[in-house]
Amino acid sequence: MLKAIIVDDEEFARSSLYFLLQENCPDIHISGIAKSVKEARTLLATHAVDLIFLDIAMPGENGFELIPDVQQSNATVIFTTAYDQYALKAIKANAIDYLLKPIDIDDLKDAVNKASKHHKLNQLDKQSRTESLKNLEHDLNNQQNINKITLPASQGYRVIELDDILHIEADSNYSVFNLVNKEKITVSKVLKDFEEILPENRFLRIHKSSIVNLTHVKEYYNKNGLTVALQNGETIAVSRRRAGDFYEKIKSYTIKNSDK
Repeated sequence: MLKAIIVDDEEFARSSLYFLLQENCPDIHISGIAKSVKEARTLLATHAVDLIFLDIAMPGENGFELIPDVQQSNATVIFTTAYDQYALKAIKANAIDYLLKPIDIDDLKDAVNKASKHHKLNQLDKQSRTESLKNLEHDLNNQQNINKITLPASQGYRVIELDDILHIEADSNYSVFNLVNKEKITVSKVLKDFEEILPENRFLRIHKSSIVNLTHVKEYYNKNGLTVALQNGETIAVSRRRAGDFYEKIKSYTIKNSDK
């Protein structure tokens, strides 16, 4: 049984999430409900809390201003948000768990299941969690390109610089991140999930099984089919269907960076 609190300034959001949890998540016990960060601090100081459903956009103090208090505990944060498309990308890239309003029951169950596993196995790496939350706050506040991505790993989470990603390859229902240091990280998400998250101006899907970081493209040539050569010497084929997109994107990327 996980002890949870709900933090949201909207009464309807608080009550609807409470009833969804009551009806669908029997392993969650709601220890308290707060309508502000100030009230949430009081709950954290007076209750043992395993899980926090935390709204981001609230008047006065936003959800991120509760993070220093959260860091003093072992609680897992599940963000609940109605943010726009850009912010949603940042949240997907850097938040450990999130729910988009209006909350879908299946999404809620999945998020709670993940939180339960993390709690039982104690796999949340505190330093990585803190870094991912700080980076998420920076991206949302500054409306800049995403610069890091948080990936689930066997013993917690890894926060990866986008510049360190060479390419990502599909492996059935998994995605394999190939890094500049030759490390490989396998994540249980399909390639399409990362195609939607990663900045379009830097990453391009060139094949049904490959996404490349344009930063690391050394050359490309058309000999028995279009091929991309990366700075580490690897070569990856570009599918015919995606060749036009590649030519257009690499030309735009090269011009943009030559102007800097």
